[in-house]
Amino acid sequence: MSNVHLAKGSHQPAFPDDGKLRLYSMKFCPYAQRAHLVLDAKNIPYHVAYINLTEKPEWLQKVSALTKVPALEIPGHGESLIESLIIADYLDEKYPQHPLHSKDPLQKARDRILVERFDSFITPFYRIVFQRNQGGSPGAITELTNALDLYEKELRERKTKFFGGQRPGMLDYMIWPWCERSDSMKFILGDKYELDKVRFSELLKWKDEMQKDKAVKENYISPEDHFKYASLRLAGTPDYDFLAVVP
Repeated sequence: MSNVHLAKGSHQPAFPDDGKLRLYSMKFCPYAQRAHLVLDAKNIPYHVAYINLTEKPEWLQKVSALTKVPALEIPGHGESLIESLIIADYLDEKYPQHPLHSKDPLQKARDRILVERFDSFITPFYRIVFQRNQGGSPGAITELTNALDLYEKELRERKTKFFGGQRPGMLDYMIWPWCERSDSMKFILGDKYELDKVRFSELLKWKDEMQKDKAVKENYISPEDHFKYASLRLAGTPDYDFLAVVP
């Protein structure tokens, strides 16, 4: 499939009848990136169609009830799954190779709580990125930094390279998309945002190790390009295809 985003007036993709999963995505969507990370970490073959979320194609509701991404179409079942965490859980249970969730139900629950609590980072991050033309976002840098203390503490207590152990697990992949995007803040804040190397020593090492991961590398977008996309979206002229390779 082309990596150009499909928009209003486009035809629904005619995927090969090969039994592969079909992911409806958007190149710069962190929630869709979660699904890509799980699929690639578990080496699950799949097709992907990218969606223009400003000019949504008319057929999108057929494969995504709420017309958002990610949506995962399961061939032969006539239905699709939506919501990134639901898709991630389904994939980890359906495809047992390279399990991402802990086998311990209590640890799995703890990790899920940490995924949910990461909203305390995501919310001020978006205020910084998308409210910068409205006089800034007072207190957002402090909120965002303080939110990371919990994850630094968790890594120190676990004494492992990743939250999932010696390789990334579900928690690692579910919070990574915003950690990847956090480097784009340097183009907005300059030296006002830089993680303290002592206070966040384990998280900084974790971030370096995550960037070496196969699934992360396959889906990585540079801070410059994240900043460019966010700036265009903020200006009301989102360009979903400036990274697209047109055949």
